Amino acid sequence: MSEIVIVGLNHRTAPVEVRERLAFPADTVGHALRGLRERDGISEGVILSTCNRVEVCVLSGEGYTGVERIKEFLAAYHGMPIGELSNHLYHHLGEEAVRHLFRVSSSLDSMVLGEPQILGQVKDAYGYACEFKSIGPVLDKFFTKAFSVAKRVRTETRVANSAVSVSYAAVELAKKILGDLSDKTVMLIGAGEMCELAARHLLSAGARGILVTNRTYERAVRLAEEFDGTAVRFEELSTHLKRADIILSSTGAPHFILKREDVEEVLRIRRNRPMFFIDMAVPRDIDPDANEIDNVYVYDIDDLNNVIETNLEERQREAARAEEIVISEVAGFRRWLDAQQVTPTIVSLRRKYDEVRQAEVAKALAALGTADPKTRKVIESLASSILNKVLHSPVASLKRETDGRSPMEMVTVVREIFELPEEESGEGTEAPERAPEQGGSVGSQ
Repeated sequence: MSEIVIVGLNHRTAPVEVRERLAFPADTVGHALRGLRERDGISEGVILSTCNRVEVCVLSGEGYTGVERIKEFLAAYHGMPIGELSNHLYHHLGEEAVRHLFRVSSSLDSMVLGEPQILGQVKDAYGYACEFKSIGPVLDKFFTKAFSVAKRVRTETRVANSAVSVSYAAVELAKKILGDLSDKTVMLIGAGEMCELAARHLLSAGARGILVTNRTYERAVRLAEEFDGTAVRFEELSTHLKRADIILSSTGAPHFILKREDVEEVLRIRRNRPMFFIDMAVPRDIDPDANEIDNVYVYDIDDLNNVIETNLEERQREAARAEEIVISEVAGFRRWLDAQQVTPTIVSLRRKYDEVRQAEVAKALAALGTADPKTRKVIESLASSILNKVLHSPVASLKRETDGRSPMEMVTVVREIFELPEEESGEGTEAPERAPEQGGSVGSQ
């Protein structure tokens, strides 16, 4: 019986030094897919490779043996001992494989729950398989269904709606406090990595411009060029602070660089227009007492982490709803997959015994000698009627669940009892649909 098999590793099962050895760079995927398809028992294949996971999904006619085929492929392709590799690998077969891909595509298995990059990466993997013709009708249906499940999860739940990184939390807070960012100016004080990332996100969210200051002016100039902004000398900070609506600070100074009275003076010059300070420095750069001033909002790194923890709790609650969607979609896909096995089995059963019917009718007519047309018609009709009655029960059992057994279990039983040959790969399945455009993402899932 052909079965969907997934073998892989991820950030939970393997350290980065193992994951990087098993990665498939984009320019090697075509060669790898061809090698995968050459393995015995594998009729379709897709390779998903990101910085946090490597997974190989195949349609295998050998069930659990397909797991070993994939392990052998990974070990041979990357030149790693299979024993060393196996310690980090997991595998899923049949319905569990379906559930796994649906969860991965919906970002329920990601390092950061709800992150958006993984869906684009799964689409890329599917696109490569289409390009290099390693995908067939079953995995085509499987992956396109996974995309629709991920879309449903994002549409019907809030699993991806709240910021769960410091930089995104800063943007989320800025929007809540200041509203539209299109007329807001950002000031970056210092050269902290998180501050720089938050600044990029704020500009992407629509902020109109950025001022950059640093104790080393040349560093400020380089950063300003990267952001297409304006460099400001650190000793002129108080002069230019009035131009900024959002201030990101991370200097490494041992004391406050902006005291309460400094902020009060700047706010007076700005005629009380709101100012939002994000202090990512430890020790802190901004006097926390400045938060007591009307229209001044000061958030330090602990405040941002508290926002993230709250948002993570919300995502976890929404993830439970997303899991329910996945369960219902897995059941629906299983019914489709079962039907793909049932139809060719019925065809094979009828074909085999119709050949028996024809042979026996021919023998009977030969024994009768010259038979008139009416006698011939009666004998053929009798043989067809007996055949239909004999096949009615096994065919009916294939089309429904019986005593808790699925159609797939009945397919196995019928094929064994009636000694049917294996169906040709893809018989009774739909033709592949057009591949979606590749997302080109290289995210962190």
